[in-house]
Amino acid sequence: MATNHPAATQAGLDVLKSGGNAVDAAFTVSLCLGVAEPFMSGIGGDGFYHIHDGQGYVYEGVGCAPLAARTDTYPMGIPDNGPMSISAPGSIAGLFAMHTRHGRKSVKELAEPAIQLARRGVPVGHTYRRSAKTDAWRFATQGSASSTYLLNGTVPDIGSRVANPRLAETLEALAEEGPESFYRGRLARVIAQDLQALGSLVTPEDLAAVESCTREPIKGHYRGYEILQTPSVSTGFTLLQQLAMLDLCDLAAARNDPATLIHLMVEIKKLAFLDRERFSGDPRYVDLDLGHLLDQNRLAKLVSQIDMNVAADLPIAEPEKTTETTYFCVADREGQVVSAIQSLNATFGSGVMLPQTGILMNNRMCCWHLTSGHPNALVAGKKVRHTMNAPILLRDGKVRAVLGTPGADNQVQVNFQAIVALIDLGLDPQTVAEAPRWSSDQCGQSANWPHGGQNTLTVENQMPEEVKAGIKSRGHNLKTVGTLEGPCSLEIIKIQEDGLKIAASDPRRDGWAAAFD
Repeated sequence: MATNHPAATQAGLDVLKSGGNAVDAAFTVSLCLGVAEPFMSGIGGDGFYHIHDGQGYVYEGVGCAPLAARTDTYPMGIPDNGPMSISAPGSIAGLFAMHTRHGRKSVKELAEPAIQLARRGVPVGHTYRRSAKTDAWRFATQGSASSTYLLNGTVPDIGSRVANPRLAETLEALAEEGPESFYRGRLARVIAQDLQALGSLVTPEDLAAVESCTREPIKGHYRGYEILQTPSVSTGFTLLQQLAMLDLCDLAAARNDPATLIHLMVEIKKLAFLDRERFSGDPRYVDLDLGHLLDQNRLAKLVSQIDMNVAADLPIAEPEKTTETTYFCVADREGQVVSAIQSLNATFGSGVMLPQTGILMNNRMCCWHLTSGHPNALVAGKKVRHTMNAPILLRDGKVRAVLGTPGADNQVQVNFQAIVALIDLGLDPQTVAEAPRWSSDQCGQSANWPHGGQNTLTVENQMPEEVKAGIKSRGHNLKTVGTLEGPCSLEIIKIQEDGLKIAASDPRRDGWAAAFD
């Protein structure tokens, strides 16, 4: 398995060793990550849980916009922290629905590692400290989070323990009483009481409306592989489009010319993101015609627009602005795999921790568009569009890779790079995770995006100079960041034909890949 935190990986590994399956381990990992990485995910957020055990299932744990939410509720725009940024949390609904159908160990047993982490405290690592340094300001509107996640008002040192005993009690109650209590019972009443006292729009009715949706994964193809993805409201289809367009291209020359390959992939990404803006939203409100979006003739016409010598300027108005999510993947010896992703949206979410339960709440409301007619326009009771996606790769009907990453708009870009590196370049998973990466920002005319209409391509410093020069010569507005300071945090499991599993974890965060025989 591979996760973004050693404590979560160890807990999940222990579940597998004790006879649990991949879903059991994923349940434990999910709760542990919410404790160990409170700046990335938690039971106050959303998640997508994609499993394959001979058949694919996606458990969509996503809440809706509060019934009281209107565009005119936010005359100055939706804030990205504080009570008014909170949406009803959905991850618990998805997680429990997955476990009910596919797990075999008891919830009480599986929740215990997270309960103990919350009670005893988790040692602070580099990613925690970095996140607290940049985003502790979010706690300014409410003191409970500050007193829990900072030590005496300051960023904790490496190795300091951060505990949340109230969250431990909540997790115990959740394990005992189940999701019904969280959304419509005793826990829901306490959660709603705190939310309303703090000034959130989320009411008991909003919590009661949250239910997990079980969906079939959507499918695409690339170089003989079947790519399974999370369906809308996830924007997983964007990855399928990117791969389908690249599948139409002859990579014979590009394989030996990284600048050419990167240019081609960036230009494909730009075209796919234009479609995302035109068509992506809650499928109850927006008709997403996947057949049209993946039609070979249509995609061939799009590819024909690419100039291999000149970068196109194709801005979109409102790229997603937050990157703080966590991804993990699990595979067991029986053939079951889980590709999962969950988030509070921004770092430490809304910055609001509920006093009675210790739950840190999301700020998912800030992902809505307030422009009438946009497919992701705010409507009460509607689900917001998510950049979260969790792919699984099959060949001849058998799982060959499970991979993914956090990172907002960068997710499908880095997943795109990872799949190409695995399949076309033949790289091993750890080399893929550590490889220098690029990230394309299609910045439109917006006060939030000062570049104006200029597309920016960010690359890491370790990318060879001749490759950077080749990219820049094609007109890309190049921005260089430090070694391993690019976006995302890949976690990968590759399954060979002989059944051997190779797990890899990205050094850009505190992740850990582990396995046992």
